[in-house]
Amino acid sequence: MRRISLLLCLVLPAILLSACGGGSEGQTNKVSQTAGNLMLDASHGGDGYAWGMADCSTCHALQVIHGRADLIRDIVRRKGYSTCTGCHGRNGSSESEPRRCNICHNGADLPQTPLLSGQHAHGFVAARAGSLDDDQCIVCHLASDMDGRFELEQDLTRFPDAAENYSNYENKSEFCLRCHNRDHQQPGFEITGREYDDPLIAVEDAFRFIDKHGQMEGSGTRTYAGLRSGYAYRSVVDCTDCHTMHGTDNDKLIIDNSLKGVTQLDQQVRNRPYSIITAGGNYSQLCVLCHQMAVILDAGDEDTGNGLSGVHEVNSDCRLCHTHGEAVQAGM
Repeated sequence: MRRISLLLCLVLPAILLSACGGGSEGQTNKVSQTAGNLMLDASHGGDGYAWGMADCSTCHALQVIHGRADLIRDIVRRKGYSTCTGCHGRNGSSESEPRRCNICHNGADLPQTPLLSGQHAHGFVAARAGSLDDDQCIVCHLASDMDGRFELEQDLTRFPDAAENYSNYENKSEFCLRCHNRDHQQPGFEITGREYDDPLIAVEDAFRFIDKHGQMEGSGTRTYAGLRSGYAYRSVVDCTDCHTMHGTDNDKLIIDNSLKGVTQLDQQVRNRPYSIITAGGNYSQLCVLCHQMAVILDAGDEDTGNGLSGVHEVNSDCRLCHTHGEAVQAGM
């Protein structure tokens, strides 16, 4: 029976190619961007006849796969079968190619999805510089549908919450907090050797209870008034609005370019784009992306160095007064 099925793979490629988006029948409803799932499972091949096979070329010809996937079709055909596992997994075979993400997601082939420039990225070894590798990508994006739209439940790996439930993410920060907390970190990704109030583990308390950039309680009015279009004092600001996971030249994964964060900012401002340098603890270029004083005080009309003004301290460390978790502070 298996020999017959393999012959059918060669004779009727149009049917089986649907498993990789090449047709309109077969597994299209199970493995497709439309279904929100690209990972192959034990049903691969219709009745599972192709599950466990390491050689994709047995059934899938490069010349015809991904006929409707304009964004990646040429990349896949140019780079060959080594691209397959990145999107579709290893098909139940230990002999398959390792999962490769950077073979397509790189500065030449898909330079904007995401922006990967910079010497720092979210690895899993503290203070280690360097770009992301494939293994790190699939920790957070185990089974993305890669349809060009970022969807919390589809594009982020499901990790258990404090109650050991696989609950939905309310926002991107909910995903971050599954690891960045004091008492329910994920096995294999523990954050150790930190002081009680270290932001890497204290951020859950700050976000949920008292941080201006989290789920704030109260009226939302502060003495420091003025935000750029898109943000409001009751906005829940995602961690990734200021911290980029994929690459930056700033320490603490602070964005070095407005295109890498500040997602709620007016797009005409964000897309200019503006640079951010935080060397020496100067955070004014970051804060001024969103904060613009309604009543100019102190140095509020002074250019921070990236073309924007609006914060009362320039060329200084804003964190001396505005830190994550300070309940009495304005702006944070």
